[in-house]
Amino acid sequence: MTQLAPNIELLFTEAGELPDRVRAAAAAGFDAVEIWSILGPDLPSLKAVLAETGVTLTAALAEYPPATSFTWPDSDPSGYLERVERAVEAAVTVGCPRIVVAGGVGFPGRSRAANLDLLAEVFTQAVARVAGSGVTLVVEPVNTRVNHPGALLDRTADAVQVARAVDDDSFGVLYDLYHSVTEGEDPAAVLADAGALVKYVQIADVPGRGEPGTGAIDWASSFATLRAAGYDGPIGLEYYPTVGSAESVKPVVALAS
Repeated sequence: MTQLAPNIELLFTEAGELPDRVRAAAAAGFDAVEIWSILGPDLPSLKAVLAETGVTLTAALAEYPPATSFTWPDSDPSGYLERVERAVEAAVTVGCPRIVVAGGVGFPGRSRAANLDLLAEVFTQAVARVAGSGVTLVVEPVNTRVNHPGALLDRTADAVQVARAVDDDSFGVLYDLYHSVTEGEDPAAVLADAGALVKYVQIADVPGRGEPGTGAIDWASSFATLRAAGYDGPIGLEYYPTVGSAESVKPVVALAS
């Protein structure tokens, strides 16, 4: 059975603070969750509740909002790299195997190709700084049509290009089906090209970013596409529930089983 990880920034919020959301997710039958910024929560409390419940943290963002801090030519990326390093240290503390990094908006006056090359250089430096940590960095392409206007990485193929340029087993792509479909991509085609570079997956329906079944995505076909592409890792549920959290996850659990 596919491991599902509710995003507890969006799901089980009715339970209260983050530790209580972990407990609520565990009570609903989940053995994994994901969060946004790893540097936001109280780490000792998060570590304690994960140990208490046996729930694992599958992924977290290096920073929130998810954006790089270098936005002009020849700027020094050291501040950004230090934040990634701190995020990875926090991930190690709570046993989180993945940290999500973003592509930002690129550098004004540079071509898209030059921006992608620069992004690959910075992420190569990031990988080197956290080598040996056991934490994988995953870069997430996001849609510019609805949620992230101006984002540089709005195409799965560009994120794959960056990951290939980094060329390290501890770096890969976060494939978010919601962002991909919103951008008009063919999931089967982009996943076939990405192959094993996809190291994490998130889902939500389109349009609306609600739970599966609230939009137009064929979810039986989508899960089959993920399996056919060879992805067998956890799937993050990063959606805005239109009903109670426990009710909203029922169709997803049925599809993933």
